[in-house]
Amino acid sequence: MKKRSKKTDLTLIILNYNTQFWLKKTLETLKEFYLDNTKYNIKIIVVDNGSVDDSVKMVKKNIKWAELIEARENLGFAGGNNLALEKVKSKYAMLLNSDLEFKPESNLDILIEYMDKHPEVGIITPKIEFINGEIDPACHRGEPTLWASFTYFTKLERLFPKSQFFGQYHQYYKDLTSHHIIDACSGATLVVRKSAMDKVGLLDDRFFMYGEDLDWCRRFRDKGYQVIYHPEVKIIHHKYKSGIKSSSKKIAQTTNKYFYDTMLAYYDKHYVDKYPKFIRTLIKYYINIKKGGF
Repeated sequence: MKKRSKKTDLTLIILNYNTQFWLKKTLETLKEFYLDNTKYNIKIIVVDNGSVDDSVKMVKKNIKWAELIEARENLGFAGGNNLALEKVKSKYAMLLNSDLEFKPESNLDILIEYMDKHPEVGIITPKIEFINGEIDPACHRGEPTLWASFTYFTKLERLFPKSQFFGQYHQYYKDLTSHHIIDACSGATLVVRKSAMDKVGLLDDRFFMYGEDLDWCRRFRDKGYQVIYHPEVKIIHHKYKSGIKSSSKKIAQTTNKYFYDTMLAYYDKHYVDKYPKFIRTLIKYYINIKKGGF
C-alpha cells in the first residue's frame, strides 16, 4: 500500500526481556495484520532489556525490518522504553509489550487518525483483551486515589463493578464499547503524541516495574492533555507470562515486590503532602504484609 509521505508517522517500541517465543509472535502478527496494510509510514524499534535467552539472535536473524537496541542490563520498563523514546522523531510513538497478538481488528491507523483530529489528546489506548475475549482492566483505569485503591484491594470494586462510588479505579460503570476520556491506561500498549511528550518528559525510571504508566498518564493530564480509551481497535494481551502470576516462584516473588513498592513510590510522588503522616505509615504496613515482611 502506498504511504502518505516519506516522513515516519508512528514509531512502535517493543520492549523485550527473555520472552523470545512471545516476542516473535508479537512481531509476526504485527506485520501480518498491520504493517502490511497500513497507509502510514511506521518505524519499529525492539529494545532488548539485557535478555539471556535467544531473543536478540532471533530478531537479528528473522526481523530485518526492525531496529534493535540492546541494553547491557535490565533497566526496567521505564528505563528500557526510554532508550527508544529519546530517539523518536515521528509524530507519534507507541509502547508495545512483547506478549501481544495482533488481529484483523488491530488497525492502529484508526488511533493515528483520531489523534490527528484531536490535538488535545496526549495519549490514546486501544482496547486490550485477554485471549478469552475479556477486557484487560489495566487499559481502562481511573486515578489511584486512596479511596479508589482501598475499594480495589478490599474487592469492593469487584462486588459492585457498575457502581461509580465503589468502582472508581477500573470504572466499569462507563460504556466500554465507545471511546471516551479515562485517567490512565496500560503501558502494554499506548500511543503518545511526541510534541506532548516533549513537554511532559519521558517515563519516570524510579518506577522500575509497574506504576510508570499511571504516573505518565497523570503527568499528561497535569499538562492539560486527555487520555483516551478507543475500543474500536483491539489487541490481545497474553498476560502473566512473566510477573506476579508467573509459574516461576522466583519471578513471581520479585515482581510481587516491585508491584507493592510501586504503590508507595506513587503515593510519595503524588500524595504524601496531601495527607497526615500516619496514612503513609498504614500504607507501608499493608505493603510489608503483602510482601511477607510481617
